[in-house]
Amino acid sequence: MNLQEVSVFIIYLVFMLGVGVWFFLRDKNQTEKGYFLGDRKMGAWVAALSAGASDMSAWVLMGLPTSIYALGLGQVWIAFGLATGYALSWIYEAPRLRAFSIAADDAITIPQYLTNRFLSESKSLQIISAVVFLVAYTIYSASSIKACGTLFNTVTGLDTTKAMYLAAVIVVGYTFLGGFSAVSWTDFFQGMLVLVAMFTVPLVANALLSAENFHAINEPAYWNAFSSWKDIVSGFGWGLGYFGMPHIIIRFMSIKSQSELRKSAKIGITWTVLILTFSVLVGMFGRMFVGFDETVNNNSLIFITMTRKIFPAIISGVILSAILAAAMSTADSQLLAAASAFASDVYRPVIRKNNAGNREMLWAGRIVVLVTAIAALIIASNPNAGSIMALVSNAWGVFGAAFGPAIMLSLFWKRFTFSGAACGIFTGALVDILWLSYMADTGVYEIIPGFAAGFIAAVLVSLISPKPSKEVEELFDKALTMSEE
Repeated sequence: MNLQEVSVFIIYLVFMLGVGVWFFLRDKNQTEKGYFLGDRKMGAWVAALSAGASDMSAWVLMGLPTSIYALGLGQVWIAFGLATGYALSWIYEAPRLRAFSIAADDAITIPQYLTNRFLSESKSLQIISAVVFLVAYTIYSASSIKACGTLFNTVTGLDTTKAMYLAAVIVVGYTFLGGFSAVSWTDFFQGMLVLVAMFTVPLVANALLSAENFHAINEPAYWNAFSSWKDIVSGFGWGLGYFGMPHIIIRFMSIKSQSELRKSAKIGITWTVLILTFSVLVGMFGRMFVGFDETVNNNSLIFITMTRKIFPAIISGVILSAILAAAMSTADSQLLAAASAFASDVYRPVIRKNNAGNREMLWAGRIVVLVTAIAALIIASNPNAGSIMALVSNAWGVFGAAFGPAIMLSLFWKRFTFSGAACGIFTGALVDILWLSYMADTGVYEIIPGFAAGFIAAVLVSLISPKPSKEVEELFDKALTMSEE
């Protein structure tokens, strides 16, 4: 155990909890909209870095670099796919989603938006969506908690399982207290820290490479990014996930104006492209700087290993806090999105028949945060749960396949119907899960057939369904005008 690294960690964790306490004391009487969406008052920088940080969890510092470190440049297509998808979601999806969610009775969750978009009284779509949210976010949160456990174990020697529980307590603490505002501001600080860390490590490692510590890679296959069409297709398939990733696109809905959104898009796209570029460099330089080590590969440790080899303890403590930041910034967003989906889309309309007051709704959401975190802990502590990258891949695929087609069609196709949306979400999630279960050995990422199936089902069912009412079409036209202001 290095006391300097541990001291930095403790200071960082206390700061994160302090943010949650500050927002809790400041906003004692906050509303449901304030807790789950920050009252739509987020500025460009906070919204952009919060969206990026909630997306780029510990897998971008541990999972993706280690994949490139171990498997070669064929994995770089994941970074290309993510950068492309993220940019397109900000450019085309964000302006319309913010405007459409306001026009759709000021919806504060994705399931609520999809229901209100069609002026429907049915709660079936909200319930289907909430179920997908709870299942997928529990798995996704497990990956972040597992990363925290691995990091604490490596740095402090603390038992991995105990470390996971400690990390979960911190994340649940500030999410439970401060809600969306606390999550977004902690994400902002965490996003800045992650960028600095990802910029520093590969460049310093490259500067230090010499004949003494250069581990030559003689296998031509390692450097061949075009060795498999499956790597290329699956890599770009990751980009499809952004169109339906609730904890990311909810940030689009929180921005206070369309002009701030345009500014936020430039910041967000630039930040993400930089992060992904440096993540690839960490994997490449890590292979040259460290050489291949099966332990490093199995535990996704290349970033941690390089950092501790290069920097003195006080600096490595700050840089390694970036992994903690990345893991926490994603876990908090996922927990809050799961809570908002259940509280707003199941608890209030179905269980309480719209009789729940504001205070009751806040506590319902907080309880879901706690329950989801406990379930994620159980998964993360299971030794057979899979790697950090595998857990992220599974959750990412379900969300992208289920919600991506429905959300994009709702924003760009006036003829889209409520039945089409419900069928698209169900079909996309089902095909994604079945492909993962029975067709994973094809080497094609399950989000691709899942997204395609969800899109086709949504279009076909919409075409055979009755045409949307005049009121629904007017809502579409109104929202479209708002998005262009």
